[in-house]
Amino acid sequence: MITLSPRAARQIETMHSDNDAGSKVLRVLVETGGCSGFQYGMSFDDPKTEDEQLECEGVSFVVDPASYAYLDGSNIDFDDGLQGKGFDIQNPNAQSTCGCGKSFS
Repeated sequence: MITLSPRAARQIETMHSDNDAGSKVLRVLVETGGCSGFQYGMSFDDPKTEDEQLECEGVSFVVDPASYAYLDGSNIDFDDGLQGKGFDIQNPNAQSTCGCGKSFS
């Protein structure tokens, strides 16, 4: 299970409207790269048949099976305060994270 905080859900809904994403849904993914080996990514995309289709706080999103293995149990938050860094993924599967919060191993 991957959860969204209410703040993250509101931000995703705003971004979906602002980008005129239509029928596309949020895709949360893990890809190789970043300073710690893996990095998080998000984009609006068409769902694929193999995707895990999830919903939290009224927002539908998809995760490919390989990324889901890394992200299971994670919570996605959004911080827009003075030192806000945007989306923040609290991932219990990460052994270490980079200072930027976008990369992990």
